[in-house]
Amino acid sequence: MKTPLITRKGYLKLKQELDFLWREERPEITRKVTWAASLGDRSENADYQYNKKKLREIDRRVRYLRKCLENLKVVDYDPQQEGKVFFGAWVEIENDAGKVMELRLVGYDEIFGRKDYISIDSPMARALLGKEEDDEFVVKTETGTKEWWINRIWYDATDKL
Repeated sequence: MKTPLITRKGYLKLKQELDFLWREERPEITRKVTWAASLGDRSENADYQYNKKKLREIDRRVRYLRKCLENLKVVDYDPQQEGKVFFGAWVEIENDAGKVMELRLVGYDEIFGRKDYISIDSPMARALLGKEEDDEFVVKTETGTKEWWINRIWYDATDKL
């Protein structure tokens, strides 16, 4: 079960994707399907079959985005969050081996295509919530437990709307 939270930036990005798909991509593909259908036999028409498939994919994504945007709660930055890890925070963490990582705690729909974003529902994010700089925390995963330390916490200045 994913927590229905999203940052303001993430919400605007999904909304922008929905607008693009609905207002630009879908009408263009619909025109191509209509043109290909006018050529005659659809069963052997590769243009028709390819664009019809693409149209179904667009429609599926549009339905998902509409439902998703309707159910998500946008979480804006609050100055009271400073110094602690909450939703939307960037954290720099380090383990015993000296491995350093910078991560941002975001909603599930924001993590795709970003290696530095983790879902608020992940074990790492759950272990980080409420912690402060220099705190030690333990992450329990399927492969065992790992100890980490928080070096730094900050929030994205563009989330301060």
